[in-house]
Amino acid sequence: MSNNLTRKMTKYRWTICALLFFATTINYLDRQVLSLLASEIQSEFQWTDNHYGTITAFFSLFYAFCMLFAGRFVDWIGTKKGFLWAIGIWSAGACIHAFCGIATAGILEGNWFVNFHEAEKIIKGVGDTAMVANVSMGLFIFARAVLALGEAGNFPAAIKTTAEYFPKKDRAFATSIFNSGATIGAMIAPVCVIPLAAATSWEWAFLIIGALGFVWMGFWIFMYKKPNENPKVNAEELAYITQDKDEAEVTEDMPEKKIGFLQSFKYKQTWAFAFGKFMTDGVWWFFLFWMPKYLKEQCITGDMTILGINVSPENQLVLALTVLYTIVMISLYGGKLPTIIMNKTGKDPYAARMQAMLIFAFFPLLALLAQPLAGYSYWWAVVIIGLAGAAHQSWSANIFSTIGDMFPKSAIATITGIGGMAGGIGSFLINKSSGVLFDHAGTTNMTFMGFEGKPAGYFIIFCVCAVAYLIGWVVMKALVPKYKPIVID
Repeated sequence: MSNNLTRKMTKYRWTICALLFFATTINYLDRQVLSLLASEIQSEFQWTDNHYGTITAFFSLFYAFCMLFAGRFVDWIGTKKGFLWAIGIWSAGACIHAFCGIATAGILEGNWFVNFHEAEKIIKGVGDTAMVANVSMGLFIFARAVLALGEAGNFPAAIKTTAEYFPKKDRAFATSIFNSGATIGAMIAPVCVIPLAAATSWEWAFLIIGALGFVWMGFWIFMYKKPNENPKVNAEELAYITQDKDEAEVTEDMPEKKIGFLQSFKYKQTWAFAFGKFMTDGVWWFFLFWMPKYLKEQCITGDMTILGINVSPENQLVLALTVLYTIVMISLYGGKLPTIIMNKTGKDPYAARMQAMLIFAFFPLLALLAQPLAGYSYWWAVVIIGLAGAAHQSWSANIFSTIGDMFPKSAIATITGIGGMAGGIGSFLINKSSGVLFDHAGTTNMTFMGFEGKPAGYFIIFCVCAVAYLIGWVVMKALVPKYKPIVID
């Protein structure tokens, strides 16, 4: 009996998956603080939507550039050290945001040694509001650049860790679990950030949320080791992890052959993954960065009675965003669909994943109805964007897993980084163009399909978001129509 208990497979891989989940949750908490407090910060620094769009766009651009090298860096330095560097840098970047007001006061008035409240008073006393807006915008862009530098390492390191700890058949599900941290982070951010800022200040919200990453680093240092070096992983679990023949054959005596960075661009599989990310990442980031502003400025007009309780606009925003990201949590099951398809049809992992992604690509078409139905009740927009977000996260979990289907482990972080760069460029384009479009629509009272002003601008962007996934899927399928793993000579 004791011998049977000894031979029972451990499940430490799920502990590692939980660590990845919490890292991703912290990642999105840090990313969301600015968007949740955008209206207050925008008012203090006299930003237009174009200023805000520029800040979010440059974050995407820096993220894209850093992703190009982050994956290569993680492959070079190793998963453990790579993750520590990534989360340490992005946590520092999150905290730097808090000091942008003090730095603005220092640059414009020479008052560097002041507290947050004193800096705000100094800024309000500056007569040149355009100078305040431009200087503060530049400082926030710097803070976002540091945040982007660190955050670029999260997904390459997490995807590489998943490939280390899970066989191919389980990777999409494991990815959907840790990737759901993005949704959880976005969901709990309003509950944490808005009350925290109200009780203290927007600066302290950045500092306190930013410090969470340093706590996570302590757990990672003591809990992560490679599966074959981890005493918490027994022989049975290690055999399960390495069950794929092409990966089980790799040993310390026969290390995996590596793909050069420039060589990666020779493969259609790289371009398929990159294009899929380019078309769709910007949709998710648009929802993250602009939905709080959209709901607060375009939809929530005053107090509302819900179940006999009078709810203030601030609490309505928290409730609406919480409901939205709760709906997105449906995506947790998105990683399971390819496994179901494989079990029922016998298809290879790539074919099953592409079939699942096609199903997910149709759901964002609902975004075409978000603006029209928001005129009746903003809850329609909340539900629709929630479903579109759930489709995105399901799509995201599966598109990440296509890398493991096609590429050896030694190249996974690099290819993830290349795709992340493409996604970041797409995000830059949609965020910058959104800011310009919304300002133009508001100042010219632009009309489009029966909508006037900013609502017309939002409707245009929602239309772009709606069709992005189908376009991405068609091009991916054209580039890589069938399962074709990379073989290194």
